[in-house]
Amino acid sequence: MNGSTGSLRHRMATSLCGLAVVVSAGTALAAPPAPTDVRAADVGFDAGSRIRVEWNAVADSNLAGYSVFRSLTPGEIAAADRDSRVAFATAASEAARKARAAELVAEGVAPEDADRQAEQAAVEAGAAASREWRPETAEGEIRWTLAGVADPVDTTFDVDKLEDAEAYSFGVQAFDRDGAKSPIAATTAPASSEASAFDAKRLPLFLMLALLCGTVLLFISIARRGKPLKIRTIAGLAAVEEAVGRATEMGRSVLYINGIQDMDDLQTVAGVNILGRVAKIAAEYDARVEVPTSRSLVMTAARETVQGSYLSAGRSDNYNPDLIYYVTDEQFGFVAYVSGMMVREKPAACFYMGAFFAESLILAETGNSIGAIQIAGTAMPSQLPFFVAACDYTLIGEEFFAASAYLSGQPDQLGSLKGQDMGKLLVGAILLIGVAMATVAAVTNSETISAGVSFLKNTLLGT
Repeated sequence: MNGSTGSLRHRMATSLCGLAVVVSAGTALAAPPAPTDVRAADVGFDAGSRIRVEWNAVADSNLAGYSVFRSLTPGEIAAADRDSRVAFATAASEAARKARAAELVAEGVAPEDADRQAEQAAVEAGAAASREWRPETAEGEIRWTLAGVADPVDTTFDVDKLEDAEAYSFGVQAFDRDGAKSPIAATTAPASSEASAFDAKRLPLFLMLALLCGTVLLFISIARRGKPLKIRTIAGLAAVEEAVGRATEMGRSVLYINGIQDMDDLQTVAGVNILGRVAKIAAEYDARVEVPTSRSLVMTAARETVQGSYLSAGRSDNYNPDLIYYVTDEQFGFVAYVSGMMVREKPAACFYMGAFFAESLILAETGNSIGAIQIAGTAMPSQLPFFVAACDYTLIGEEFFAASAYLSGQPDQLGSLKGQDMGKLLVGAILLIGVAMATVAAVTNSETISAGVSFLKNTLLGT
């Protein structure tokens, strides 16, 4: 009696434990409810390719987040089907090849011959599998791809990298910490993105551009009213008159080299502008300016510039176009001619203004050997050391491009130059502030300062 009672109690306890396990497992694996009222719309005031998906929050204490899906485009579906068909046919072909090769080996055929003879079976099996392949989804059914994952507290998600004017459907699926997932709740109508006329993300950059342009216009206005603008003295440009005067006193020519690049190079354009000032001083002093060029278009531009300078100086009758001539496009052929001419004629002043390469030191050393006063200007960092070492004056980088404004003294150019300097100060200040903020953020781990650094990098600098 007691034995049967004990056995009955044991069976009842076991049954209750099993029921508790089943109930517990069922509770843990219960899927969270699906999100409701899922909707999608184009994000306004952007560059396009972005749609915002919204939904109502799911009330579930075990919720871990939301998976956001978008529909595949017809082109993506075709590419996915093609890849799936190829993979299916390749797998069937390989399986048939191995099976046929094994049969042939069992019949006594050598393994190398068996592999070769099994190729036909592999081809036939692959072709058959390709014909038999069918998409995993039914015709007309939406095919989803994961666009991103949102936090459980979020009810919006921006899907980017979309094709403008392409209709997309969107779906949201809730999932909990146990891995259970709700059904996908889809939008009732497709949505498409389009670029707006104004991108709000670029507003800070637009404001900075407006500030820079306003600064330039302000200084131009100040210069036009006759107020003097303080411009730093550039020794190389201040010595232009001295160099031309020296050539006049010695009865020798002035040699002007406008680099070896064509007119599509900004350095060549800047060099031609400086040539106009040098030619005007030479016309006033009745000095001879010789301009050999390595590009025919540069020769034409130089002739027009020098002719205009002589005309403005009132000495148009002294202009000689034969002194501005084309030599050759070949780099070292041009340098060889100019070096030989320098040694023979010994010009009193040599100007090197433009883009130079390996020939810079050859020209500068030759001019130094004949005792000429030399003024160089270039924006080529690799050639600046040679000019600095061998020339009397060197215009470095920005000085070279600012030369036309410096020499002309025109209010518009001086005001523009001053405004650009203010812009450089503003950009430099932003860089210093950004470096300081990044340093403080790295030391203190401040989220607020890190957000400021991210704004500077991603919005203002656009990196």
